[in-house]
Amino acid sequence: MSLPKIAWIGLGIMGSPMSENLIKAGYQVTGFTLEREKLDRLAAAGGTAAASIAEAVRDADVVITMVPASPQVEAIAYGPDGILENARQGALLIDMSSITPQTSVDLAKAAEDKGIRVLDAPVSGGEAGAIEAVLSIMVGGEQADFEQAEPIFEALGKTIVLCGPHGSGQTVKAANQLIVAVNIQACAEAVVFLEKSGVDLAAALDVLNGGLAGSTVLTRKKDNFLNRDFKPGFRIDLHHKDMGIVTDAARNVGAALPVGAVVAQLVASLRAQGDGGLDHSALLRAVERLSGAQV
Repeated sequence: MSLPKIAWIGLGIMGSPMSENLIKAGYQVTGFTLEREKLDRLAAAGGTAAASIAEAVRDADVVITMVPASPQVEAIAYGPDGILENARQGALLIDMSSITPQTSVDLAKAAEDKGIRVLDAPVSGGEAGAIEAVLSIMVGGEQADFEQAEPIFEALGKTIVLCGPHGSGQTVKAANQLIVAVNIQACAEAVVFLEKSGVDLAAALDVLNGGLAGSTVLTRKKDNFLNRDFKPGFRIDLHHKDMGIVTDAARNVGAALPVGAVVAQLVASLRAQGDGGLDHSALLRAVERLSGAQV
């Protein structure tokens, strides 16, 4: 059987390498994004650049979206030029953006009226995970749609789980972002503590990462901490958005997030200081400032 034709909307830090991994896996990918250079990158990788959303999705069996937040998902999904008005009946729309659970639920309901099926499938693993095709993919939607999409997900990630009905993938992603933010903050505080104590930081992080304090966050971000390299793999601006999602969702269900609320404020503070475009490992800069360093 031939592989489904894929339309990919959103070719940012995550979307570009993910779409390229599908091309490597043999899929025909037609993409659209607002930046010409990213369309050129897709074409150079073997994909097809479209001039509009409508052109990209018209003949697609599967439409995948990877954009920053709920407003962008709504902008590309709705309206006369959007996905729902231009994708064919029976197409499968997989939104891999990180958005509010309610936005995913609303999108699924609107798509159903158009004969389009939807999965919410946000990911974790950052730019490195996207490049290496080892993302964790948390999915919400119908079992049959998940089974159809599973070969596509297997070209993008390693841990792929159907978490429940529409919106469930986004709820799990919100929890993921809570854990990641708290973990980065703890690592950042440990780095400052270790350095001010005169300990060899590289050696300390190596031994910590081999024990119970070890984590994927520490593995992925160790060099960022050591080299103060905050080139964005996942921007503070986006993590600020995600912390808003998880704190709002937790409030709606009556879940207390005492530590999460503090870290959300620390992320917001770093963003307010002009560091929103940096990688979320730049939470280290905020701890250094609080500790008297000039950064």
